[in-house]
Amino acid sequence: MLNLVHLKVLAAVARHGSVTEAARELHYSQPSVSHHLSRLEAATGVKLVQRVGRGIRLTPEGQLLANRATEIVGRVDAATHELAAQVGLRAGRVRLAANASTMSTLVPKAAVTLAQAHPGLELSLVERHPVEALQMLRGGQIDVALIFRYADAPVEEEGFRLLHIGDDPIYLISRRPDDSVANHRHSAWIGGCERCQDELIALCRQEGFTPRIASLSDDMVVVQALVAAGKGVTTLPGLALQAHRRPDIHTTELTSHTRRLYAVTYGDPPDPPATIALIQAIQDSARQVVSQASLLDHSPNH
Repeated sequence: MLNLVHLKVLAAVARHGSVTEAARELHYSQPSVSHHLSRLEAATGVKLVQRVGRGIRLTPEGQLLANRATEIVGRVDAATHELAAQVGLRAGRVRLAANASTMSTLVPKAAVTLAQAHPGLELSLVERHPVEALQMLRGGQIDVALIFRYADAPVEEEGFRLLHIGDDPIYLISRRPDDSVANHRHSAWIGGCERCQDELIALCRQEGFTPRIASLSDDMVVVQALVAAGKGVTTLPGLALQAHRRPDIHTTELTSHTRRLYAVTYGDPPDPPATIALIQAIQDSARQVVSQASLLDHSPNH
């Protein structure tokens, strides 16, 4: 029979790729971690780890079980806090992952609302791109993912439940008003992470060209400074501009490229009370914050 402690050890080893680091995280001795792995191999009847030089790596069977172990441990941890939150939301914890633009605008207001309504409820926050946020949600590491998606994005896999909370307009950031993406066929562009670059490339290809990405930064302050310095053009969502807006740049709304914002949960309803309370706080915040993102001083571009 599988033991939860053994699964927690395997998940930690998989996460770090090291018995030493797993032991440090779990506050176990290295021999204790090795013992738990041996017991788990005996219980399953398969080899889960193998020696590689001075380190170890998971076998295919070990990786398969480690993936499930991460999810199981996350779910058990979540259930523990959900039980505490069930009693009138007087205690417990709820966990949220969100991207930078929502984390800097929408989430703080939601956190204040939640704290006022349920002062005993602990809110844990982590900044993640939507793809990583959904992975964490599926693995039981968070309770709510606050994500964005475009109209042509593939539908999320079964199990995710999406609640639309508002739309976040996309803006071209340049040094001239009444601008357009097509005007910058030969300009230098400022990109971000790999996924953000994919989104930028797709946007420009709709205008018939592939952008020349000359600079990289995910920081909304940095990219605006680069645009102001004439080092390129870029795009930013309205929420990012609401968090920080330089007076010496121009913003042109790209009305055909709006992205939608969703609060996402995983598994069958109903959601735990703490999760429901957080989503309600997010909805309240979105009604204030998201509407302001479309009221920026800009020129619309169709």
